[in-house]
Amino acid sequence: MASLDAVTDTVSIRDLHVPAVIGVHDWEREIEQTLIVSVDMVPETADVARAAASDDLADALDYSAVAETIAAVLREGKFRLIETAAERVAERLLADFRLPWLRLELCKPITSGGYTAIITLERARQTPSARTATPCRRHSGNSTSAAERSRNTAENEGPEDEGAGVHG
Repeated sequence: MASLDAVTDTVSIRDLHVPAVIGVHDWEREIEQTLIVSVDMVPETADVARAAASDDLADALDYSAVAETIAAVLREGKFRLIETAAERVAERLLADFRLPWLRLELCKPITSGGYTAIITLERARQTPSARTATPCRRHSGNSTSAAERSRNTAENEGPEDEGAGVHG
């Protein structure tokens, strides 16, 4: 029998309709259009067992609060591109709800063209170690002394490298 140790539960919101100013054309900046958002989220605990066991909202991902956050970001943003709108919503959800992962779909019906423009993205929350830049090293390990590293660096730099350095 297969093990179920790697089970990951998701919490989803489907077809959230949000009136918002969105678009690049002048006429779009003067009206509200309805954006439709669906999102799948992995809760921080990666399962819903704790919430199910306690039957307490404090142990669950509050999907009503998620929906309110999505609507607020879209209404307040007045974005020109749906790509930007989708990124900002994803960033906010990852940060505010401490989600390890989400998949977000943002739809903009184009009534005059008879189609729907859709952006779908998946994002994972960066861990602090992933956000920290690590310096580029020419040598691995600790066997090379600081003086040797300095000498090796100077030998490998040409005139065009002078004054260049690692910026962070």
